Amino acid sequence: MYTRMLVPLENSPYDDAILDHVRALARLCHASIILIHVADGWAARNLRQLDLRESEEMRADREYLSRVAATLEADGLDVDAVLANGDPAREIAEAATRERCDLIAMSTHGHRFFSDLIYGSVADGVRHKSDVPVLLVRGSKTPRAIATAPSNPASTRAT
Repeated sequence: MYTRMLVPLENSPYDDAILDHVRALARLCHASIILIHVADGWAARNLRQLDLRESEEMRADREYLSRVAATLEADGLDVDAVLANGDPAREIAEAATRERCDLIAMSTHGHRFFSDLIYGSVADGVRHKSDVPVLLVRGSKTPRAIATAPSNPASTRAT
């Protein structure tokens, strides 16, 4: 059914919900997983234009992606990780096409209508910008402990 799944992560407890689903779905479908985090702070959004170095936040995001990828790989899954920067919805939709993914699986915060109007919704933006099917799983802001393997920064690439 699915062969290559793009999984946007935000480096928060909301990631746990989608990682649980993706782990099982990837096994069932024998699919590979592409993890992506889109850094969207000021430095990340202006990295290319101003020829800036990677910020401390982006380094932490890269380490997080590496830890999550290592955990999934330890479970026997085929995983790659991408750290992007810019507008999250646009970057996720473009990565799905570029990486030839046939599913985008992401967690949501479960905001209601007015909160989404005020804060925006990356999930909603992805739905509208991508032709790839999108699986949405409601996450929780309550963190749960997950076992992580040692990070391998070489396994995370920048776009």
